Amino acid sequence: MGFLRQSSIHKRMLRELSIKNFAIIDDLSINVEKGLSVLTGETGAGKSIIINAVNLILGSRASPELIRTSEETAELEALFEVPPESPAARAAEAQGFDLSEGLLVRRVIQKNSRHKIYINGRLATVQMLSTINEHLASISGQHAHQGLLKPEQHLLVLDQFGGLTKLCGRVSECREQMLPLIRKRGILKRQLTEQSERRELFEFQCREIDQAQIVPKEDKALEQERQRLKHARQLYETVGSCVNRLYGAEGAVVEHVTEVAREIQALSSIDSSLSPVANSVQEISFQLEDVTNDLRDYLHNVVFDSDRLEAVELRLDLLQRLKRKYGGGLESVLAHGKKAEEELKRISSLPEQIAEVEEKLDQLHKKLCKLCRELSDKRKKASGRLAKRVQQEVESLGMPKTRFEVRFKPSPVDESSGPYLLLDNSGIESTGIDRVEFLIAPNVGEDLRPLARIASGGELSRIILALKAILATQESVETLIFDEVDAGIGGGVAEVVGRKLHSLDSCHQVICITHLPQIAQFAKHHFKISKRTYKGRTQTTIRPLHGEERVKEMARMLGGVKITKKALDHAREMMAGRG
Repeated sequence: MGFLRQSSIHKRMLRELSIKNFAIIDDLSINVEKGLSVLTGETGAGKSIIINAVNLILGSRASPELIRTSEETAELEALFEVPPESPAARAAEAQGFDLSEGLLVRRVIQKNSRHKIYINGRLATVQMLSTINEHLASISGQHAHQGLLKPEQHLLVLDQFGGLTKLCGRVSECREQMLPLIRKRGILKRQLTEQSERRELFEFQCREIDQAQIVPKEDKALEQERQRLKHARQLYETVGSCVNRLYGAEGAVVEHVTEVAREIQALSSIDSSLSPVANSVQEISFQLEDVTNDLRDYLHNVVFDSDRLEAVELRLDLLQRLKRKYGGGLESVLAHGKKAEEELKRISSLPEQIAEVEEKLDQLHKKLCKLCRELSDKRKKASGRLAKRVQQEVESLGMPKTRFEVRFKPSPVDESSGPYLLLDNSGIESTGIDRVEFLIAPNVGEDLRPLARIASGGELSRIILALKAILATQESVETLIFDEVDAGIGGGVAEVVGRKLHSLDSCHQVICITHLPQIAQFAKHHFKISKRTYKGRTQTTIRPLHGEERVKEMARMLGGVKITKKALDHAREMMAGRG
């Protein structure tokens, strides 16, 4: 593939479509121009296959079953013209694509289900494709238009008709600003409820640790003091005895050492090498005197105090209990106390934090309520105009006396959001406080029923066409594709439908698959889809019709397989003045 040419970009529209090895299509390409284009042909020729191919280009799910028999891959390619200010161009730019030269989409469907998508030659995902193509084309057919039947889509249609899309966007933006605050408020409120008991616990722990007035490493010093107090008598008696043996008693150690020092000193006059030894012994004598003095001082400080011993033991018992309770040593106790104090401060600040969040929510809620009321009021006014327009449109399409109504009901309330997404007993959704549904009574005497419950396919097709016609002048997609919008109609109504389709091409590129010549006569471009057998294989082909070829196709549509002179004359008459 890859043959699609780039072209100058003016309007948002489909320019070229190429299909290869898709269903019964071998190799088919079509160039689409501005205005109304119709695709006609015998039943089963492959018209709906082309619609399926466009759906895939727009991002629908691919399946290996779509690949032509005996082929390994199917390839689809489409070129769109996209102006730089369009939503599609902005979406593409956000994804990193440049559409200044157009949007070229290529999908490769493989039997191994490893399908590939290329946007302007670059690999992409289905999500990226759908985001970009969302505003490029809309397919309406007996099944493809089901989106308009869903009530959740009706609000979008009403807003588009009433020019309220931007106002709805402001509602959504304001609500989005509130959501994280609502979540934060909920978390803070739960913490306040859950931590009321924890607050009491932290208060007790802080008080207990603070009242203990712990000094780092205090337990080690107290343990040493306890040992001294507990063994005071043993310490006093033993140290006193040592002092006596060292210095006080007859024949004390100090006396003997002093005598040894004098004797060696005397001998040093004979042998001078003994002089250092004599000095060392003398030094030992002095050191023993110092030791003795230290021991005497120690004796003076030995305390015999049973009350102090009891106090120390009580203190150590308290510290031990705190260490067991809060883990580790005194450092862990102090660290736990600090942590409990910080947690207590945090819990104590919860009411203040909640009040601060609620103040912001109150301000945003007032703004949101004002926007929602404004949006709802304008929707109700627009709904009357829309109902009148729809009734006028469907009447022109052969459905006189049709009644159409836009029914409002409040959005459901989300209890988990509290009072901040609530207005006048209605929940506030991203689209405001309204939910709407289109109701219709196609025939006199019938009750209004939801749009999706209309039994007649022809009536449904015309209502969808009416809505498309009404929305055509709004900011909308550029390419409208109608698949068998003529289902269940004929004669004069078909001609009215044709005129309506023709009127749409002033705002949009319109492509229509039809069986009715009354519709085909209004086309600016006419393509015939044919099916043939070639080398034992079925092939679908498409070609533009001009002049007499188009007349013959119109005659076939009028008269069936056998084209009569009467049918040709009728066809020429229908085409007179239409080119």
